Amino acid sequence: MKMWNGRVESMRRTLVREIWRKPAPADFSILLEIWLSFRRRASTLATLAVLLASVACAPIDPGPIQVQREGADGLSFVANDTCAECHQQQFEEWNDSHHDAAMRHADASSVLGDFGDATFTQFGVESRFFQEDGRYYVTTEGADGELAQFEVKYTFGVEPLQQYLIGFPGGRLQSLSIAWDVENKRWFHLYPDERISADDPLHWTGRLQNWNMMCAECHSTNLQKNYNADTDTYATTWSEINVSCQACHGPGKAHVDWAQSLPEGVNPNTDERGLVVNFTGADPRYEVDSCARCHSRRHQVSASDQHGRPLLDDFLVATLREDLYHADGQILDEVYVYGSFVQSKMYHEGVRCSDCHSPHSLEPYRQGNDLCTRCHQMVPPEEFPDLQAKSYDTPEHHFHPQDSTGAQCVECHMPASTYMVVDPRRDHSMRVPRPDLSVKLGTPNACNDCHEDETPAWATAAADRWYGPERQPHFAAVIAAGRQALPGAQDSLLELAKDVEQPAIARATALDLLLGYASNDLADLQPLTDDASPVVRTRAVAALQGIPPDQSVEALGAMLDDPVRAVRIEAARVLASVPRSLHVLIDREAYRAAFAEFEEAQYEMADTPGAQLNLGAAYAGQGNVSLAEERYVAAIRLQPSFLPARMNLATLYNQRGRNAEAEELLRESVRIAPQEGEVHYSLGLLLAEEQRMEEAAASLQQAAQLLPERARVQYNYGLALQFLNQRPGAEAQLLRAHDLDPTDPAILSAVTTFYLQDQNLGEAIRYAERFAQLFPDSPEAEQLVSRLRAQLAGE
Repeated sequence: MKMWNGRVESMRRTLVREIWRKPAPADFSILLEIWLSFRRRASTLATLAVLLASVACAPIDPGPIQVQREGADGLSFVANDTCAECHQQQFEEWNDSHHDAAMRHADASSVLGDFGDATFTQFGVESRFFQEDGRYYVTTEGADGELAQFEVKYTFGVEPLQQYLIGFPGGRLQSLSIAWDVENKRWFHLYPDERISADDPLHWTGRLQNWNMMCAECHSTNLQKNYNADTDTYATTWSEINVSCQACHGPGKAHVDWAQSLPEGVNPNTDERGLVVNFTGADPRYEVDSCARCHSRRHQVSASDQHGRPLLDDFLVATLREDLYHADGQILDEVYVYGSFVQSKMYHEGVRCSDCHSPHSLEPYRQGNDLCTRCHQMVPPEEFPDLQAKSYDTPEHHFHPQDSTGAQCVECHMPASTYMVVDPRRDHSMRVPRPDLSVKLGTPNACNDCHEDETPAWATAAADRWYGPERQPHFAAVIAAGRQALPGAQDSLLELAKDVEQPAIARATALDLLLGYASNDLADLQPLTDDASPVVRTRAVAALQGIPPDQSVEALGAMLDDPVRAVRIEAARVLASVPRSLHVLIDREAYRAAFAEFEEAQYEMADTPGAQLNLGAAYAGQGNVSLAEERYVAAIRLQPSFLPARMNLATLYNQRGRNAEAEELLRESVRIAPQEGEVHYSLGLLLAEEQRMEEAAASLQQAAQLLPERARVQYNYGLALQFLNQRPGAEAQLLRAHDLDPTDPAILSAVTTFYLQDQNLGEAIRYAERFAQLFPDSPEAEQLVSRLRAQLAGE
């Protein structure tokens, strides 16, 4: 927002002049993925009742259909049974696996739930499950909040829970939030502790439970979403309803043609078999990346993902974000294995998914500790010669009674977290338990997962007795400090980002956290744009947006020709906000090509508010106001409660002098999400810009209460109180802001000025001296200190 200096005295001008600061536009490079995992409760302005009408007799579109068609690059898929003609054993292993049962038509062979006139009540809503004429129905709350009858079209998953999909107009399938607990044979709600109202995006009829957008790609083969943004409808197709052979191996027509061309009885010794995906290569990461296309938290960066390409040509994997992982990288939210596995020593030593799991049945090759001791034994296998030769399955190693829970390898090295109420997922980082990190950082540890009545200090002492007090250095402390934006963490984050011995995902996370610091240096970041890891390169490009563009533009321009798509489009995204005058320093054709790739990916995901936000922010950076506004409005139309789009649109209106529209939008946002401090903060700053200080102070007070750890929020509230001559409150807020961030020059300036106005020279000089210490090269600060000292001495 525009500059507002308030009432300042002449000596204040020797320090940094204050401006009313608004939150910067959202970092949209990751907002799509964040939105897809959105878990906040927010009431919407309007429901999707028109699109998701819950009238039982309403005509339902036929929904997804099977199409044997060409995939990417003109490669054709074949019927799944074709594979069984030659690969009978593999087909039988796959049959009835979790991949086979990922999605099925609802019938007597697939439905596991009790549809025998069973009922389930949640927060006063009674749902009834029953059958008629061989079809499966549920009577439950619809999008209008009223009970209605719906037909179950498909089953979704098979164990430990099964969900059910219901068809709606517009080609939609919606995932019912009441699921079947397969082991305990009961109905349960996926959100058992909170009432999900009909106008909530997490309601089963809402956009966040839409199969086409949220789930389909990883539960079917050759899924084509076919979203029409003009009508907000789908014409989704698949080649196979479930995760079949070609979901992993790629389109099979060329392979079938090759096999049929062979003389009978000939078994050729060649890897050239017409397969798009070749798992026989030497690099185990190829296989891991292939599984990661679904078994990861990621968002799409291509218009259509294609088998056999590098992972980051199609997807950008989430880093160790605070909402997904603990500071030490242990799983927090549901992250689907990949992000934890790539942290592991096993991954870096060449272990791949199929070393433990059958690639077709998906089952572990052995049960219990026998799976681990296939390799971890006195005679390690030839493929892993560096493994320490040792007897691991003994009390001398695990210090627990043999065959007890504590003696199980997975209990110590792969602790489980339960998601979706009944689904335990094991952490695949295969880490050594670190209760010492629990003591220091509050992270969980496997010891106290079992010994719940003991403390992390107790567990640390036990580990010290067994293994000695020495511990390997861990990136956890650096990540934790970076998340808190501690002043001293910047150098440590940069050191972690450069440390090639650390997991690439942790190094990329350090680069993300460096964006929280304003004094990053091009010389530090530029070498990382040539890193061997494309994940690190991508986040290095993102980190460069914190460098003044006149310094970073050439480095960013060089990344437009990166061989990996995720890096190219990230460079184009950052360059979109660089002044046009600086584009003479880059290859404009390369920029246009990379930005077109960025646009294609976002328009492919145009059914998500996050993609619309991404486009809006990019167009705003380019100065294309009309297109930016159009995309922000589209995001809000898709999801009225989507606050990032509302905040960015309000900023756009403000920048164009349309403050009345900005205020209306922000006040509407306050009504939608009264507990969101950022909304109150932005509204307060807007009101302050218009000199409506009493209203501004009221909004900033709300923001300060909701964002108690944000120094700038406390500071701006203090300035508003100072303007209104509410001196005691202003002093308290400014000092709180200083306590939260003692190195912020603007806050130091404001505190110094406050005491100068009060003629409290002793306090004024104390804070002025701190300012001079922080900025020793500032002659103005030193002059102010000298004058204050002289005045205090009575000269």
